[in-house]
Amino acid sequence: MKAIEKMMRKMEPDHHGKWAKFHPVWDGFFTFLFTPGETTKKGSHIRDGIDLKRTMFVVVMALIPCLLFGIYNTGHWHYVAVSGNFDLPYWDQIGDKIIYGALQVLPLVIVSYGVGLGVEFAFAIKNGHPIQEGFLVTGMLIPLIVPADVPLWMVAFATVFAVVLAKEVFGGTGMNVVNVALTARAFLFFSYPTMMSGDKVWMSGLSDVANSPEGFTGATPLGELATMATNEPIYSSIDAFSAKWSVWNSMMGYIPGSVGETSFIMIMLGAALLLYTGIASWKIIFSFFAGGLAIGYLLNATAVNGYMELDPVHHIMLGGFAFGAVFMATDPVTAAQTSTGKYIYGFLAGAMAIVIRVLNPAFPEGVMMAILLMNVLAPLIDHYVIQSNIKRRMKRLKTA
Repeated sequence: MKAIEKMMRKMEPDHHGKWAKFHPVWDGFFTFLFTPGETTKKGSHIRDGIDLKRTMFVVVMALIPCLLFGIYNTGHWHYVAVSGNFDLPYWDQIGDKIIYGALQVLPLVIVSYGVGLGVEFAFAIKNGHPIQEGFLVTGMLIPLIVPADVPLWMVAFATVFAVVLAKEVFGGTGMNVVNVALTARAFLFFSYPTMMSGDKVWMSGLSDVANSPEGFTGATPLGELATMATNEPIYSSIDAFSAKWSVWNSMMGYIPGSVGETSFIMIMLGAALLLYTGIASWKIIFSFFAGGLAIGYLLNATAVNGYMELDPVHHIMLGGFAFGAVFMATDPVTAAQTSTGKYIYGFLAGAMAIVIRVLNPAFPEGVMMAILLMNVLAPLIDHYVIQSNIKRRMKRLKTA
């Protein structure tokens, strides 16, 4: 490492030289690999071994289990689609499934990072400021929240849109109002709905299969559940749905869906790392699940269709609920900042996700819309929490 550090120091552009405008690019790579050599000369400062880059790197590490499982799961459902056999053993043809999944998923990751970091570098060079590290996490999140078959050019287009209009126009990392990765997904969802919804996009390669067996569908469990709230339900009862998509399979992730959102177990491994390192707020995660469960049980008690009868525990295992709770709602920039506000923010986000799912069949997955809505409302929640504290303290002062 000493040799690499020495080589990179020799490559450092002179601040007043010909390549001065490219210094932010060099600085971004150098400080990612090595601790900066500059130290403060006076004043009291807390010395810590972690900075924003390393914080982001920990989040990326927490996402790796979801990525690895998503690669395999993509391969499995591809072979299910090609064979037309839902009963294909999950842990057969392991090597073939990994290879196919990697060939589908890794290009999404490469394009996301390549395009997003390119935009970041361009803004850093233009504005003459250091590289902002926020995209280290966003670049991994975007491929994990889309179908494996989404065209690469769409991923590139959505990444540019999200980085420029959801972050850079607000001032860059730490200044954005809404989650950047969810903005990219929202852009894809509303601009190219046929590539982000329906029953042909969730099993890689299904759209290329000429003749699927009669009754074969590539819909996600949530897509099939949405029919339970219509006059033409796929299942005769919620028990029939649970027989096909059991709680166990949903928890393990043996279901079709976005690349990294299907496995509750892999998501919880990532959550354990984020909570252990103190990077994610347990208050938001806990209240997000509490809000979802509370609304789920309320819908159970007032059920008028099969969808409302679904076990709330099963609800939180499906779709992007757990992924959103752990990796999206906990974004420290767009979430509530006050302690009480985090409980309110998380609870309302989780509750809203289930409400949108069940009561609006047009959106089988409500997590994206719920978190984006609560991102916008987070400052308002914090404002009223602070005002409430001020009023309470003023009353104490008057009675003293």
